Amino acid sequence: MMKKLLYIASAVALVACGSSKETANTDNDATTDQAAKYAKTITAKDLGKHLFIYASDEFEGRDTGESGQKKAVKYLKDFYVSQGITSPLGGDDYFQEVPSEYLSDNRRGITLKDSENVVAFIKGTEKPEEVVVISAHLDHEGVKNGKIYNGADDDGSGTVAILEIAEAFKQATDAGKGPKRSILFLHVTGEEKGLLGSKYYTENPIFPLANTVTNLNIDMIGRVDDRHKGNPNYVYLIGSDKLSTELHNISEAMNKKYSNIDLDYKYNDDNDPNRFYYRSDHYNFAKHNIPVIFYFNGTHADYHRPTDTPDKINYEMLENRARLVFHTAWEVANRENRVVVDKAVE
Repeated sequence: MMKKLLYIASAVALVACGSSKETANTDNDATTDQAAKYAKTITAKDLGKHLFIYASDEFEGRDTGESGQKKAVKYLKDFYVSQGITSPLGGDDYFQEVPSEYLSDNRRGITLKDSENVVAFIKGTEKPEEVVVISAHLDHEGVKNGKIYNGADDDGSGTVAILEIAEAFKQATDAGKGPKRSILFLHVTGEEKGLLGSKYYTENPIFPLANTVTNLNIDMIGRVDDRHKGNPNYVYLIGSDKLSTELHNISEAMNKKYSNIDLDYKYNDDNDPNRFYYRSDHYNFAKHNIPVIFYFNGTHADYHRPTDTPDKINYEMLENRARLVFHTAWEVANRENRVVVDKAVE
């Protein structure tokens, strides 16, 4: 308990310059920009509070199926329960079970323990059958040679961003401003083992893939890479134009209107030797012609090392990037027609 309190105290000190949680006041002013209003509830301070717990030693690197990962999924479930955000599975069940057999078969004989994806849900007001999926992977590398791989950026940053985005949508819903389409908050397991949790979800979807409008996937948005040391207000976008010109245009418009982040498409190049488009959970949706955006800050010296710790996160950038995802999700969920897929792959 003392260790946890120290982590929380450190988080508060690090992000003290971040604004406090801004509770959106209910109003009936038709001229109020509702998206901007609820985006403000996503703050560096609250992201830090979550991340200093989620990427602490207590969670033991969140290795798939291991005790630390079980603590992580409980943390996520407890958050959604505390916010009154329901599960699409019904009742108190926020876990889509991913069995050991499935995980092990996909690892070619390497035995992995039972694991789970964490799912939470806000039902749409007008088009509830159409679903926007916001995803991030909840797992990391665990403990190796006695060293804990905390995975603060990879992908604690994406995980806590989803929590804040979900809370913003819930506040809007409680004020009668909920999204027209449904939102599924999907925390997938086994990404580090080969995108296995998202693969399992798309093979066993809670909602039909035909009704899945878009997947916005967040995998590492808390750091600044060497390429952008002189301009940290950036994010790499990957995949936004691969299947839907409209989704790409929405993303650009939301950034221009609200965030003013430098959108870097370096890794979106079809000839990118890193092949990042194929290396995170969005790809399992893209394979089914579901339009995707992958939000990414690039690799850094602490990538997949025990030094990827929460004290190294740029919380101001994490806030800005999380708000961009929120704005894009808000627009996709509330526009009259679902995003058009004009570049489907046969």
